[in-house]
Amino acid sequence: MKSELGGIYRRAFLNLATLCLAGCAASSVRDLWAGQLQPTPRQTEGPFYPDRMPPDTDNDLVFINDRSAAAAGTVAYLSGRVLDIRGEPVRNAVVEIWQCDNNGRYMHTGDNHPGLKDVNFQGFGRFTTGPTGEYFFRTIKPVPYPGRTPHIHLIVKLGGKRLLTTQVYIKDFPQNQRDFLYGSLSAPQLAAAIFKPLTGSTKGELAAHFDIVLGSIPEDPKEDRMRDLDRPQ
Repeated sequence: MKSELGGIYRRAFLNLATLCLAGCAASSVRDLWAGQLQPTPRQTEGPFYPDRMPPDTDNDLVFINDRSAAAAGTVAYLSGRVLDIRGEPVRNAVVEIWQCDNNGRYMHTGDNHPGLKDVNFQGFGRFTTGPTGEYFFRTIKPVPYPGRTPHIHLIVKLGGKRLLTTQVYIKDFPQNQRDFLYGSLSAPQLAAAIFKPLTGSTKGELAAHFDIVLGSIPEDPKEDRMRDLDRPQ
């Protein structure tokens, strides 16, 4: 199925990548006038990083390998660039994302939320950045689950070291202000993306642009003291 969708997928990627790079360049130039970029805020990994990897770990979370059935939910394209604090692109960084399915279930075996798991949702994906630091995923628009506002978990690794763990939120989503982790952010605008209609799509698909700015110091996962608090209540 992914091979049949290849042409459409590649065209969507090229269109979005062009818009992404243009937007990134403009925003980076504006920010650099004031000096360094502001790093993307770090957030907890949460308890549901996959304990068993899915059979497919590419950047298309909507289809698993060659299955004919797509994941439930609103398709969303998440793209942007990985940059260092000076605004320089970070090449060969591994970006990983994971999130709950449209029913609020993670693929982690320890998720006991009562919703029915969507067996067609990949739940996790990886992408290695290119020369301009770009990354791209096709996934679904994140949905709430008990105790949490919608979000996508994201990790950036380089050379085997974890450089950033964060969560991507939907800008201006009403539940954000009641979410304890979103509320802990001093600069929440740096962790939120606008999910807007994908230009030219007739299927109600969305696109979200999210640049990732790495701080100067690699993080230590052992310092993630809030990890087990981020679970359905």
